[in-house]
Amino acid sequence: MLRKAFAFAALGLALMAGPLFAGQALAATTQAEPRDIHWSFEGPFGKFDKAQLQRGYKVYREVCSSCHSMDLLYFRNLGQKGGPFYDPKYANPNDNAVVKSLAHDIQVKDIDSDTGDVISRPAGPADKFAAPFPNEPAARASNGGALPPDLSVMAKAREGGPAYIYSILTGFVAPPKGMTVPEDKYYNPYMPGDMTSAMAKGAKVPEGGFIAMPPPLTDGKVTFDDGTKSTVANEARDVSAFLAWAAEPKMEERKAFGLGAMIYLLIFSVLLWFSYKKIWKNVSH
Repeated sequence: MLRKAFAFAALGLALMAGPLFAGQALAATTQAEPRDIHWSFEGPFGKFDKAQLQRGYKVYREVCSSCHSMDLLYFRNLGQKGGPFYDPKYANPNDNAVVKSLAHDIQVKDIDSDTGDVISRPAGPADKFAAPFPNEPAARASNGGALPPDLSVMAKAREGGPAYIYSILTGFVAPPKGMTVPEDKYYNPYMPGDMTSAMAKGAKVPEGGFIAMPPPLTDGKVTFDDGTKSTVANEARDVSAFLAWAAEPKMEERKAFGLGAMIYLLIFSVLLWFSYKKIWKNVSH
């Protein structure tokens, strides 16, 4: 019996100590808080800025798509209600002329129905966004062993959402004194990491971590069709908004439905109250 008591006591201590040690291990991983950015789509009545989404798509297409895929998006999504290139004239987004033009500029792989050979052809609205690499090993080989993440739901997958993406894109800074940066890595204070082993003995350990992606944006990297100034901040803000839309393309419809539901419930509650008062007015309680 005594042996069993000791065993249960040891198990209890292990269960209590586990979270403590886990907390100590996680405490070393730090990152700066994402920058406080105002977005037009914030709040219950927020909506996407269509012009911003169009600029963001251009940044993705001309910069990000060389490394990052968006496997969950089809070109027709760009022309759906709430999308960057939505046009009420086209009930079917596959007929949207702008979407057709954007898709046609991209080559996708297909199979020749006559010969069975793999061929390249211009994409159509029904095609997925083209992936930059044929498979994961090819992606890693082109990026020093790192795998560029798919961006389809990145704004939902990371705490901070579009603000986190914006902060990462604009957060590349020179490493602090005493930091040893590995080859093909870059210091970013908004990237989660543990800089303890990278700092010289006695040096203050900063927030942040190393990221395999080099700074992707520069001033003038993209020319915006509406004349918006092409700065790193504007490019980062616009592509972050586009990725927020990509992660939740039905956001505006969801908010509209939610507002309608709340109004319906409010009216129903008022009617229910007056019905209650009328039906039970002559009944003593």
